[in-house]
Amino acid sequence: MKTAWLAATAAAALLACAPAAFAADTSTTPPAAARDLTKAPRMGTWGFDLAGRDMATPPGKSFFEYANGAYMQKLTIPADRSTYGAFNVLDELSKDRMRAVVETAAADTAASGEGAKVGALYRSFMDEAKVEALGAKPLQADLDKVRAAKTRADVARLMGATAAGFGQSFFNPQVYDDAKDPLKYAVYLSQGGITLPDRDYYLDAKFEPQRKAYEAYVARMLALAGWANPEPNAKAIVAMETEIAKVSWTRAERRDDDKTYNPVETAKLASFAPGFDWNAFLGGAKLTAARRVIVAENTAFPKIAAIYGKTDVETLKAWLAFTTIDQAAGYLSKDFDQAKFDFRGKTLSGVQAQTPRWKRGVNLVDSNLGEAVGKLYVSAYFPAENKARMEALVGDIQTALKARIQKLDWMGPETKQKALEKLAKFTVKIGYPDKWRDYSALNIVDGDLYGNVERASAFDWNFRVARLNQPVDRSEWEMTPATINAYYSSTKNEIVFPAAILQPPFFDPEGDPAINYGGIGGVIGHEITHGFDDQGRKSDGDGRLAEWWTKEDEAKFNVQAERLGKQYSATEVLPGAKINGDLTMGENIADLGGLLLALDAYHLSLKGQPAPVIEGLTGDQRVFLGWAQVWRGKYRDDFMKQILVSDPHSPPVARVDLPMRNIDAFYEAFGIKPGDPMYVPPEQRVRIW
Repeated sequence: MKTAWLAATAAAALLACAPAAFAADTSTTPPAAARDLTKAPRMGTWGFDLAGRDMATPPGKSFFEYANGAYMQKLTIPADRSTYGAFNVLDELSKDRMRAVVETAAADTAASGEGAKVGALYRSFMDEAKVEALGAKPLQADLDKVRAAKTRADVARLMGATAAGFGQSFFNPQVYDDAKDPLKYAVYLSQGGITLPDRDYYLDAKFEPQRKAYEAYVARMLALAGWANPEPNAKAIVAMETEIAKVSWTRAERRDDDKTYNPVETAKLASFAPGFDWNAFLGGAKLTAARRVIVAENTAFPKIAAIYGKTDVETLKAWLAFTTIDQAAGYLSKDFDQAKFDFRGKTLSGVQAQTPRWKRGVNLVDSNLGEAVGKLYVSAYFPAENKARMEALVGDIQTALKARIQKLDWMGPETKQKALEKLAKFTVKIGYPDKWRDYSALNIVDGDLYGNVERASAFDWNFRVARLNQPVDRSEWEMTPATINAYYSSTKNEIVFPAAILQPPFFDPEGDPAINYGGIGGVIGHEITHGFDDQGRKSDGDGRLAEWWTKEDEAKFNVQAERLGKQYSATEVLPGAKINGDLTMGENIADLGGLLLALDAYHLSLKGQPAPVIEGLTGDQRVFLGWAQVWRGKYRDDFMKQILVSDPHSPPVARVDLPMRNIDAFYEAFGIKPGDPMYVPPEQRVRIW
């Protein structure tokens, strides 16, 4: 099943999505409906877990360890997880809540409308006996189409069709807001052709064990599906993907909104990137009505197309068959599911056990009927007053940023005025959509898991393609209400906070305001700052990718951004493994800005009154502790190696310690002095927003 690819200009989220869960019903947890799920667990008595601190670690050595060390010493990553911490604990609550509403829907076999679809999709996933009995049969119709292909044009057409089903392509299409004309939709194309987490897995010597395991995995999946010559085909597939990796852009290069906006007329694609049958591909993807596409990695496209053109048809067919099997494995019998878990779970991420099947079923329903489930979730678990309180917090953060922009000493008046205009045009979405998605055209059938997932993918793709000649729907959400995350959209110039994140440790309506400002306030500030990070700043208040900075101000901004990048690139997370400061630049700027704005907004909320002291901790100290508490968590080493090359977010310790090293108020709050590991001389501290 396809996950929607968003253009580089589309959205910057608080954290990347976790890797897919792998299912086997090992759960002994009682049904969610039998437990009280109406309240999230609180952190301590006033919003912060004092017992989680490591009082033996001075704040100036590592603030992350000082704030979270005792908690971290006791924290064990569950066997079915690659990472675990504050986000995951809240995600567990969200899954439990969704389970309650989904299982209620599934129990009502006489239901109609969206509830019936929710119930039928979940039941089809949970009917393991039927899934096991079918074995590889659900795959065969799709694989037969691949077997029947005779030419490269035939394969290109099938690759296009994967946009609406299982399988992958050398080029990934998406329909999204046009970054330079954000009231209209455009077709975007990005590089594809590799199925390991990143190009580095093919090119970096440290990933040699994973490459060898990958070749064995490809052969295993082809053999399970009855594809001819699995071992030779696997070898050819890995060799081909390695060639594609060599010419692919790095993830850091793919972040650049200017470089990834390259309009090409569809009639000229054949001359722009010869060797690939673009007409067949666009026909398969139902995009023949498009007169232009926006190519992301423009210099890589001709090289990838050339690799396609020189690769024999049988290898291309085997690759398309493998990607179909790989994507579908979680909806097939246990031999497929186990093979996928062994490689993508154990080998790539270090996960030791498969996730309970009910959780994976809930994920499936949320992914495909997310707003139908979201209606039920919001009705049961999202109090109206939470939305009002969030709106007030957002207002405080916006006021804080306005004041900061006005006081900037490095930005000239022309750019400053346009920055203020952009801030004034921000849209804020909280909790859930005002207009819910209509799923009436989606056909969900009891007992047809594979078909349900494939039809859901086709439903979503057809929905997106049909919008090409329509105005952009600015009411649309890119996350479901039960998601523990938030995002900024540059083309809509909006910040979005799903209902599920508005709970402890991010937001406690009964907690200390300073902790809330450090938690959800920092998150709000993070998302607002994305509008002014190294890429978000390139779009204006109307969401249009345009030059609105003076050259002098742009140069001053870049000096500070590069200084921040060097701080992160110097940070070693595992022996010999450092953060990529270029890849994580936008998120790092957003973390620094978010924490600064949270602190300013807290001061504004005091309305001139002194901050209370709670258990010996000042207001400023509690804001910093609130931010640190949000990021406590652990990663398995294999997964850490993966995210260091593939995730634009820095690891948790860095998201706490590195921003604070650049904030003067942190030094004052905790008495940080020269000689302390956290200390950075004032003249070397990064000062952007």
